[in-house]
Amino acid sequence: MNRRTILATAGGALSATVAGCAGVLDESGDDDLAVEEVAAGFEHPWSLSVVPDDGRLLVTEREGALSVLDPDDGDVEDVDGAPDVHAEGQGGLLDAAFHPEFPDEPWLYLTYATANGDGESTTALGRGELDPETGSLEEFEELYVVEPLLDATDHYGSRIVFGEDGTAYVTVGDRGSKEFGPDHVSQDTTTAIGSTLRLEPDGSIPDDNPFLDDEDVLDELYSYGHRNAQGMTVHPETGELWQSEHGEEDGDMLRIVEEGADHGWPIAHYGCEYGTDEPVGDEFDDRDDVVDPVYYWECNSGGFPPAGMTFSEGDAVEEWEGDLFVGNLAGEYLGRFSVDGTDVEEVDPLLDGREWRIRDVVTHPDSGALYVAVDDADAPIVRLTPE
Repeated sequence: MNRRTILATAGGALSATVAGCAGVLDESGDDDLAVEEVAAGFEHPWSLSVVPDDGRLLVTEREGALSVLDPDDGDVEDVDGAPDVHAEGQGGLLDAAFHPEFPDEPWLYLTYATANGDGESTTALGRGELDPETGSLEEFEELYVVEPLLDATDHYGSRIVFGEDGTAYVTVGDRGSKEFGPDHVSQDTTTAIGSTLRLEPDGSIPDDNPFLDDEDVLDELYSYGHRNAQGMTVHPETGELWQSEHGEEDGDMLRIVEEGADHGWPIAHYGCEYGTDEPVGDEFDDRDDVVDPVYYWECNSGGFPPAGMTFSEGDAVEEWEGDLFVGNLAGEYLGRFSVDGTDVEEVDPLLDGREWRIRDVVTHPDSGALYVAVDDADAPIVRLTPE
């Protein structure tokens, strides 16, 4: 065992190896939900990924730690070789994704905040060869660095997923810019700030990216006009790219990302400027040059500050089949949404009342169970199954 509190499975429940810890949690009204703490002691975990052909969970922590968690017995093994990160504000070691052909292609991809000697920072993407058995990440290389670096520590975006076409999609936040209007950095296509990138697994630019023939747009851009997408997943049936994106004051949204399109921020938005009822931009219905979200929280609604997201795949858990789960940070629950095409409805919040900021959620392909990362300085990884 290492620096974390480890919990071991016993008789279908979880018993603690450290005094004062409990495995089965029942502090909220989730009467039809089994909530089990798999392991604890993580420092602001940011992402969970299932290791292909292995079944264990890869965990990133914002302060820079990388580890592999066995969900069956709670054993946690540190992984050496992660890059140095700029762990300030919202920055640090952020998302992770495996090469689509892992382990034959043993690449693990990481997104993280990096900084120069002046403290200016940005979002970066890199990869290394992961050996889960030895706990090592070797030959790590930086593939892409967003320019310019800025004196800001907010809105790095930083989710990464691989699409059905084998290319990598990466979200980049707007770095907290308050210069609302058409000159906002998210509307500036000569920079990757406030965009979704599309790259080959080696970091090169695909030859069918949407803006290759436009000299006013970076070749690596897939979409632009984003504020800060901290959730992204691929629909298991349609292959569509879904994102959860933070609004300003409310204005949070769920999106289906369209290739080569402007997604509106900040010229179209449903939220308000912080501390006011002043709208930011036009409403989406008033414009035909931006992509509408499929679901949103308007100003004064209370919002849904969103984080990681996943679809429940397969029929292992029949009650959840096809549903979308999205972490809620300030609202402190796991959102559940029924999805029929582009029709989205929020239903039955999970983990409400536990005062947990939900940073990420992933579906385990073997059991269909949901694994949740709680965003805290001394945080658990939790397993959810219907009772």
